[in-house]
Amino acid sequence: MADDVLLSAAHLTKRFGGLAAVNDVSVDLWRGRIHAVIGPNGAGKSTLTNLLSGDLPPTSGTIHLGGTEITGRSPEAIARAGLGRSYQKTNIFLPFTVWENVRLAAQSRAQHPARWLRKATSFAAVNEQAQRALELAGLASRRDVLAGTISHGEQRQLEIAMTLATAPSVLLLDEPLAGMGTAEAERMVQLLHRLKDAHAILLVEHDMDAVFALADQLTVMVNGQVIASGPPQMIRTDAGVQAAYLGEEHV
Repeated sequence: MADDVLLSAAHLTKRFGGLAAVNDVSVDLWRGRIHAVIGPNGAGKSTLTNLLSGDLPPTSGTIHLGGTEITGRSPEAIARAGLGRSYQKTNIFLPFTVWENVRLAAQSRAQHPARWLRKATSFAAVNEQAQRALELAGLASRRDVLAGTISHGEQRQLEIAMTLATAPSVLLLDEPLAGMGTAEAERMVQLLHRLKDAHAILLVEHDMDAVFALADQLTVMVNGQVIASGPPQMIRTDAGVQAAYLGEEHV
């Protein structure tokens, strides 16, 4: 069903000693919407993403995925429950082909412990899931190319394809446009538009042109706290946000 909340986080706080990297942050992610989290370096954006994915346990607060509480669960358990994420640093197997990377990701969600002597490449459902992910990410024509030889932008697409191969309902994307040229960034924006209808997406990104082109909802963080949250036009004209982060060029 479109427009339903797939992930809900309430009053998340993460303290490292006396420092609150994330302080009382709440966020809802809806199917069919892209929710961008923006702010200066050190604002707590990546820490928030790590809390949602289970890479860090919260000091306090709750997280629900698909109506089930996942607070404090391992990243593996949260991924199996339907959450996929990408990282700031591309995380792929460079010596393997594009296809092998995506098939391995699909295979992780289709374990067959009773048939461990059977070749992994013989599982039709795994291969079909991997092929769908490749096509959705726009990499079908690059299937047999070594991952270490494709462009930076294609490697970022590949990481998203690997995430899609695990059949997530929620996507957490941490700076997917980082380091891209104009053409590659445009392809990534188009890809995220394609993914939007079937997923709830949290986007952490510094490219403000892309953010305002993509986001249905914006949350602005500074020093671990939310200073504003709402539709892009409201955020664009918010005096506090302009002073803290955007500047007048984005008005």
